[in-house]
Amino acid sequence: MRPASVGARAPLRLGLAGGGSDVDPYCSLYGGQVLSATINRYAYAFIDTLPTGQLQFHAADRGVQWAGSADSLDDVPSELLLHKAVYLRVLRDFPRVVELSMRLTTIADAPAGSGLGTSSTLVVAMIQAMQEYLHLPLGEYEIAGLAYEIERIDCNLSGGKQDHYAAAFGGFNLMEFLTDGRVIVNPLRLHESTICELESSLILYFTGVSRESAHIIEEQKRHVERRETSALEATHAVKAQAATMKEALLRGSLRDLADSLHASWLAKRQMATQISNASIDEVYEAARKSGAHAGKISGAGGGGFMMFMVDPMRRVDVLNTLSGFGGQLYPCSFQQGGAKAWRPQ
Repeated sequence: MRPASVGARAPLRLGLAGGGSDVDPYCSLYGGQVLSATINRYAYAFIDTLPTGQLQFHAADRGVQWAGSADSLDDVPSELLLHKAVYLRVLRDFPRVVELSMRLTTIADAPAGSGLGTSSTLVVAMIQAMQEYLHLPLGEYEIAGLAYEIERIDCNLSGGKQDHYAAAFGGFNLMEFLTDGRVIVNPLRLHESTICELESSLILYFTGVSRESAHIIEEQKRHVERRETSALEATHAVKAQAATMKEALLRGSLRDLADSLHASWLAKRQMATQISNASIDEVYEAARKSGAHAGKISGAGGGGFMMFMVDPMRRVDVLNTLSGFGGQLYPCSFQQGGAKAWRPQ
C-alpha cells in the first residue's frame, strides 16, 4: 500500500579538497579522493499520489512545472530533465513498479550552478523519496550510485561522483573513487570542539554568479585525455590535499587545515582556465587582507559559492569586506545526517 504522500531531503555539501579527481577520465586512470562536509542547506523532494493516469513534475523554486501522462513525456521541458529521468529509471530498474500516477515536486536551498552540488543532491532527494514511496531496497551506496548513473549517464550531464555520495551519507567524509569504479566512503569522527571551532571560522559567500560547470569540467577532461603535464600535476596535488586536510581535521589543527585549503586552491586554479577569474581573485585577496586565512570556490569554479576560513576575532572585518563586493553572505553550520525521508502525518 503506497502512502498518499512522502517527503525527503538531502544535504548540500562543501567540497573541502580533492574536487575534480572524482571526474572521469582522471578517476578511472589514477583514482580519486575527495574530502567533503555537508551543511544545513538542503534539496527537498515531495511525492503526492494523483488519480490514475496523471503525472506532474514541478521544480517549485524555479517556477517550472509540467502535467501530462506517461505517454507524453517527450513534452517535459528541459528544466525538468532530472525529474523525468528519475521517474523513467525507477520504472526501468524495478519491474514490479508498473504504474506511477504522482506529482513529483522539488525545492532547493541554493540556486543551480551554486557549486554546492545542488543538481546531484536533488537527484538523491528524489530517489530517497521514491525509496520511501515504493519501499525500494536501496541503501546509501545504492542511492548514490543510482543518482550518479541517472545524472551522468542517463542525462549525459558532465560532472563527478562526489556530490551523490556526500548527499546520501552526510557528514564529514573522505571518499575514495577507485579505478575499477568502486567507491569507499570513510566517515570522519571529529571532536565536537573541532566542528564548533570550524563553524566559528567559516564564512560562506555567494558571488551572485551561477555558472555552468559543464564547460569547466569538459576542459579538465580534455587536459587529462591529452596528458597535459601542468593540469595533471595540479589534479594530483588537489587529490593529495584531501588526505592532508583529513589529518588536520582529525588532529583538530585548524591552522594546518587552513594552510591545506590555501594550497588546494592554488593547485585547483591550474586545473582549468575558467576556474578563477579577475573578480574571484579580487574577492579572495581582499578577504585574505581582512583576516581570512584561506578560501576556495566550492564546486567546479567560475562563480557560485566561495568559502573562507577566518580568524574568528576578525570575522566581522571579513564580513564587512565581502559585503562591499555585492554578493550574499550565508549563515552555515555542518549537518551530520545524510538523505532522509518521511511520511507527513
